[in-house]
Amino acid sequence: MKRIRVLLVDDQKLFAESLRTVLETRARALEVVGVAANGREAVERVAETRPDIVLMDVRMPELNGVESTRAIKERFPATKVLMLTTFDDDEYVVEALHLGAAGYLLKDVPPAELIAAIEAVSEGGVLIAPQVASKLVEKLRQPPESKPPVLSEEKPAPHWLQQLSNREKEILQLIAAGLDNKEIAKRLYIGEQTVKNYVSIIYCKLDTHDRVQAARLALEAGLG
Repeated sequence: MKRIRVLLVDDQKLFAESLRTVLETRARALEVVGVAANGREAVERVAETRPDIVLMDVRMPELNGVESTRAIKERFPATKVLMLTTFDDDEYVVEALHLGAAGYLLKDVPPAELIAAIEAVSEGGVLIAPQVASKLVEKLRQPPESKPPVLSEEKPAPHWLQQLSNREKEILQLIAAGLDNKEIAKRLYIGEQTVKNYVSIIYCKLDTHDRVQAARLALEAGLG
């Protein structure tokens, strides 16, 4: 089986080396191909090593993680970037995801969950820490800045809304509220795997693979 090639980017050398040790000793499916100390060096290392996944810190000297993500995705669109930081600032989250980051996790994530996240992202998934997702949903819920009233016809309901069953709408509402699959399962008294199955169906009907995008569409459709 092909191993997932991972590049670590963090200006804290001790953290980066500790993370490298954790990944190399606990995850046989992963191969750490290098470590970069700032965003500019990260772009150079990606060009040299061609990793599958970049674990990217946000606040770094010379070039921060968000701008580094922009440069990497422009030059190497197939390389996936997973933000790993101590900061849950929603401005960084929105900008990083907008630039193509495949996830946003906090550094206190347990090693097993981080490894699972890397594997999920390598398969096309999008991972966002629950506490970060909650802040992001709150940001999406904030009313836009007031503008002069414009006379227009009422916006019709999106076509996908009619395709959802009542249970799917219920789960989508909980996604929009910032709940993860485990919390949804507990709220609805169903199995977590059942929730995952419903989420996959919802993503298919909404034509998205992104939990944040699904939450945004739900809020726009009035399901929040």
